[in-house]
Amino acid sequence: MKKIRIYHLTEYRFETPVTFTEYQLLLRPREGHDVRIHSSRLEASPAYEIKWHRDIYGNSVGTLCLQESSETLRIESEVVIEHYQERPLDFLVDKRYVHFPFAFEPEDRVDLLPCRTHTWPNETKQLRQWVARFWEPGQSIETFTLLDRMNQAIVADFGYGMREEPGVQNPDETLRLGTGSCRDFAALFIEACRYLGLAARFVSGYLHNPGSTQHGSTHAWSEVYLPGAGWVGFDNTSGLIAGMSHIATAVHRHPEAVPPVAGSYLSNQQLDSTMHVQVDVTEI
Repeated sequence: MKKIRIYHLTEYRFETPVTFTEYQLLLRPREGHDVRIHSSRLEASPAYEIKWHRDIYGNSVGTLCLQESSETLRIESEVVIEHYQERPLDFLVDKRYVHFPFAFEPEDRVDLLPCRTHTWPNETKQLRQWVARFWEPGQSIETFTLLDRMNQAIVADFGYGMREEPGVQNPDETLRLGTGSCRDFAALFIEACRYLGLAARFVSGYLHNPGSTQHGSTHAWSEVYLPGAGWVGFDNTSGLIAGMSHIATAVHRHPEAVPPVAGSYLSNQQLDSTMHVQVDVTEI
C-alpha cells in the first residue's frame, strides 16, 4: 500500500474584476477496492459555496458557486489517498473472451453501447489502416496481446508533445501529425478499440512519477472492458498497464468531457487573462 498526497492549484488572473459562472471540479479521486481517500481539503477564493454529486459514471463532481466578482480565481485541492493496486497485471479474463474476435453477451452489449460508439464517426479511413497493422478479419489473436501491441505501437511510432490548447485531437489528426499529448494518444487508442467492437473509455487523473523533476502531473489514459477482469487501464503515453502510479479522478466515453476544472466568466469588455496550474503528487 502507498499513501500519496495530491496537491492541485489552479489560479486565473484577469485585468479587471469579472463575474464567474458555476465551475465544475473533477479533482477527487475515484474510490474503490484499490483506492481509498484518507483526507481531503478544498479551498477557493473569492467567497464560494460547493456542492458535491455523483454523475452517471460515478465520478465525484464538485459544483463551485462563486459569490463575488474578482480579478483572481484560486482553486486549491489537497487529497491524501491510500493506493492498494500493487499488481496491475494480476487479472483473469473470462475464457470466452481470451481470444479476439468475440461477441459480448446481449445484456452487456446494451450497457456497453456508449463506450463502443465512435466519438468521431466520420474519421475512420486512416484509423482503419492503422488498426489493420494489428488485426485483419478472419484472424484470431489473444485479446490482451492485441491491445498491448496497439498500446506499444503508439509509444514507438508517435512523438509526445505537451499541448496547452484545450480539447483533443481527432485520431486522424494524430495519425497525420505523428505527435500528440497524453489525451490525444488515449483518444486514438479508444477509437481503435471501438473500431474493433471493444468497449473503451477515457480516464482523467494524476500520475505519480517520482523519477521526474515534477514528481507528478495531471494525466490521461484509457480503459478497456474485458469480461472477468473488468475495466483494465492502458497508459497510451508510456505503454504500461495502469497501476499504483495512476490515480483516476474521472471516466467518460468522450475524451473532452472530464477536464479537472471547467467554467467561464462574464465581463462587459474584452480582456486578457492568465492561468497558472501547479500539481504535485508525492508519496508520504
